[in-house]
Amino acid sequence: MAVLCFVLDLRSLSPSLLADLKQLLLQLANLYAVSPSLSQSNALCDQIGLCYVFNNRISSSVELKVAYRPSGNLSLRDFHHAVNNLPTDAFSPEFKESGALRCCDAKLSIVFSDQVLYSWGDKDIVRKVIVLSSCLPENVDSALKNTLLDAADKCVSIEFVLFEQKSSHLCDMQEHINSFIGCISDLDNCSFQTYLPDVKVLHGLVKRWLQDLKDDMEEPIQARFIFKSNLFGSLNQITCSLSASVNQIVDGFSPCQTCRCHGIPLSSTVKNKIKEPLCPITSHDLGKFDVIENSVKVGENTVLFMPSFQSSVKLQRMSSPIDFKIIERTPLGSLNEGVIIGASYVVTPSACHEIETTSDEIDQIELNSQLFRGLCSALHSLDQGLLCSSYCNVETMRKAMFHCYYILQPSENGPMLLRRLAGSEEVLPVPDVNRFIDSSVPKEIEISIQTFLLKIQSRDYNPVVHERGFHPKLNSLVKESLQFGSLPTELSDKKSEVNSTRPDSAEVPPKSNSAIDIVVLEEENTMFDLTAGEDKTAASIAEEWEQLVVSEIPNRFSPSCVPKPKLDHSVPSPPDNNRQLDEKTSRILERLEVPTQLKSKVASPVSTSSSISDVCMSKKKPLIPFQSSQASDQVTTSSQLMKPNFQRLKRKYK
Repeated sequence: MAVLCFVLDLRSLSPSLLADLKQLLLQLANLYAVSPSLSQSNALCDQIGLCYVFNNRISSSVELKVAYRPSGNLSLRDFHHAVNNLPTDAFSPEFKESGALRCCDAKLSIVFSDQVLYSWGDKDIVRKVIVLSSCLPENVDSALKNTLLDAADKCVSIEFVLFEQKSSHLCDMQEHINSFIGCISDLDNCSFQTYLPDVKVLHGLVKRWLQDLKDDMEEPIQARFIFKSNLFGSLNQITCSLSASVNQIVDGFSPCQTCRCHGIPLSSTVKNKIKEPLCPITSHDLGKFDVIENSVKVGENTVLFMPSFQSSVKLQRMSSPIDFKIIERTPLGSLNEGVIIGASYVVTPSACHEIETTSDEIDQIELNSQLFRGLCSALHSLDQGLLCSSYCNVETMRKAMFHCYYILQPSENGPMLLRRLAGSEEVLPVPDVNRFIDSSVPKEIEISIQTFLLKIQSRDYNPVVHERGFHPKLNSLVKESLQFGSLPTELSDKKSEVNSTRPDSAEVPPKSNSAIDIVVLEEENTMFDLTAGEDKTAASIAEEWEQLVVSEIPNRFSPSCVPKPKLDHSVPSPPDNNRQLDEKTSRILERLEVPTQLKSKVASPVSTSSSISDVCMSKKKPLIPFQSSQASDQVTTSSQLMKPNFQRLKRKYK
């Protein structure tokens, strides 16, 4: 991550070359704006500065002006404005007697000052100055030498970029270049590069400078390739660096709403009218005039304010069929595998109802299949593929604002393959490998490697025999999870049953304790499945009655009242009264006695609405189901257990 300061010597740059350099700078800022940042803030740091040197015709002096000064967050609009407004009439070359361009002072001493370069960014940030010119200084005098030495002390790197001109009067340019390189060779912070003003060359410069700006490309990934046996001597591994070959960009720009105070996009909940707008920084309420409706989000961290939404279209989902326009044929042998991105898609012929047949006897589907097989066979014989263009991103199935390029690769007798290709904006420069190519490999190492490779089994890749290990890993996790145990299946079943048959809120008072609800479910479910669990029911009844009567400890999980049962539901009959009771239940029954007045009373077990409100809070729900009566003259079951009610009589005051 570094701050780049571009210094353009407009005196030596022709109008055509200056126009190309303008596009170079704009492309650099655009790619940087859509690149993701690893910083915690949502904004993208401004790290591009722009200066230019020109001849002031009024004062007849050489001056340096700062066209764009980086400060805070990146302002893509201001940078574009500064680049587009560079003077186009500042080209004023001076020639020597030999016809070569004469270059005067580039005013670098002004650039390396506290007013310009050293005031940009923090003190610890890396700074780099890039001088773009078509000529070189006559000589490196003491003033320029001291300026470069002072920059080295402050860890500022300088790159001199010379654009060579194809002209006959530049015959002594190489000698001049060698002299300049000799003057700066003792400075570690200085470098020199010469380029031809070609479009491909400028494209490579953009990608190289983009790597200096982005904070996620400081160091390549380090990796090791380990072999089963020694490759040479006692070494069985090779250490390498991994660098991405493609940086996929966005498919379009999305409209958004921003706060007027900070210019930061609002959340999606505000956009969907779910919440009132709030400032993302201060969390203050925003009024109607505090929100900028017409904004466009470029990438993740850059926002442009627009006069209307006409310049931004929301990426819509595409529907079949997708149109691919054929551009050209491409030899498959020259195709770089590094530019292939995304997933691959198998292409097979399908039914099409829009093909105009030349004969009524030929079926449309058969004709389409024949055309497909003929095209596949012809391309395979030529060892070529078809370059296609579409406005659909097949992976996301959404419409893109820009071209998406694909390659249609044939096979001998089967289907074809459709693969996504990177565009010029997405291809990254290849790392410098010249230092590896120039070095020669000793003969003994070549022989050792060839012998080693012959020992490795060679066979075609079959994905069926190369399992990633997904199923064994997941099976082991599930097996380990079984050791934790599982939640009672009865609870989940009973919860779903009660949710579907839950009575109205007017009939059942709300419970504040979730544990109470669980026990109520257990008791209600027991009423519907009594015969299947009589032993379990007897044990639970004995335990709870023992706590209540013998130990006099109330169970906090018991319900506090009995809800009024619905008469239109059938309730199963009570268990057999003649079955043998266990010892604990017998002891409990000996301590209980049904009140005398209730023995002779003929009434339904369901209380009236007036009396149940008083008794509900003091009585517990019977643990043994009772027979619900629909007739008022039905006698209460004599075996029904009831809790004794020792209510103290209220004393009347005179």
